[in-house]
Amino acid sequence: MKAEVIAKLRHLNQEFYQRFSNSFSATRQRVQPGVDRILEEVPQSAQWLDIGCGNGNLAAKWASQSRKGIYYGIDFSQKLLEDAKKNIKNVALPNDLKIQFLLIDFLESDWLDRLPHVLWDGVSMFAVLHHVPSRALREKLCASIRKILATGKPFYLSVWQIQNSQRLLSRIQPWRAVGIDENEVEEGDILMDWRAPTPWDTKRRGLRYVHVFTAQELEELARGAGFKVVDSFYSDGKEGNLALYQKWM
Repeated sequence: MKAEVIAKLRHLNQEFYQRFSNSFSATRQRVQPGVDRILEEVPQSAQWLDIGCGNGNLAAKWASQSRKGIYYGIDFSQKLLEDAKKNIKNVALPNDLKIQFLLIDFLESDWLDRLPHVLWDGVSMFAVLHHVPSRALREKLCASIRKILATGKPFYLSVWQIQNSQRLLSRIQPWRAVGIDENEVEEGDILMDWRAPTPWDTKRRGLRYVHVFTAQELEELARGAGFKVVDSFYSDGKEGNLALYQKWM
């Protein structure tokens, strides 16, 4: 994928999560069932990095479970981070737990330099990787995550599986809507709309770039970044199949 197309897709998603942060955040008021399942095996005490933390739902759940250690949540959306900071104030923070939110674009080349220089006990990236344009950039990001994990520690991630929902498939839009030719994107790339009507604007709509993964593709990405998939399962949504979760080590 050409650099200018990657830049355009990144800007598209950055603009979306700023413009629609309020309505998007309103639909994300709890952690997903798949995340709950993963939390069952995460140690109570850890130095944890959450990439794409959004409005802080995971951080709030982390605190409510009386965990210890350090939780760092990073995101490129200032408005979502503002929500995260507000939401965490509604939770009693354990004395032995430090929670911090940082404004970091993890697709920038210097993003690792802005983190504490530690080896993390675990990294999570839920519902984020499908927004990273191009296989090359996804592999580069995942390889950089491997470098900051302590030996033998896990990387948990999830990606949307909209191919399992006719309702979501109906929201795919033509690439010409954002001035991109369909031949300029990669197989599995789609443009997806978001409808957030308000009393003063019933046609308010946003567009996001999404990559639709197959399980095999995600496993190939893990190998390319130096990981091994040690667990994989589907969860979320009414049918329990709207997201694919994996544990890499």
